[in-house]
Amino acid sequence: MRMAGAIVPAIPSGTWLVSLLACLNIAFSPAAADTKKASAMTDIKRKADLKTVPGPAETFTGEVTVTMLFQRDEPSRVSGARVHFEPGARTAWHTHPLGQTLIVTEGVGWTQVEGGPVLEFFAGDVLLCPAKEKHWHGATPRESMTHIAVQESQDGSPVTWMHHVTDEEYLKGPNG
Repeated sequence: MRMAGAIVPAIPSGTWLVSLLACLNIAFSPAAADTKKASAMTDIKRKADLKTVPGPAETFTGEVTVTMLFQRDEPSRVSGARVHFEPGARTAWHTHPLGQTLIVTEGVGWTQVEGGPVLEFFAGDVLLCPAKEKHWHGATPRESMTHIAVQESQDGSPVTWMHHVTDEEYLKGPNG
């Protein structure tokens, strides 16, 4: 191999970069690179340390549990929780200042944006709730539903809670 007028001996392909860096007097340590990668991932939330609490009656109807998964430090504004709804359980009407993403992990649920139809969704679906749109979501009357909720805070809050969804509103379902 020729490089800039000098003759360089043939080097096996797996070591050419290390050899080149050595020729250029640039230190390279794969162990140091692995250490840098590892130190960037310093906060692991262990499943055993996550706390699950009942969903507050002020903001939910029926049996709901909430497991806070993460709350990022500033300047980030993002947080995430796993929310499980037993059959018939649902949120109150609410809005999110910057929207919300729901990743449905189990079951079947319903959602509605104010003035729109009730829509049904299933495990594996992803719901993109628009910013500032009044809506609700929850399980169907016969099946439970679990989702991961990811949202951002604005002025310190990720959500503005409103009044409860009435049984009449809820029981219209997707066919109402």
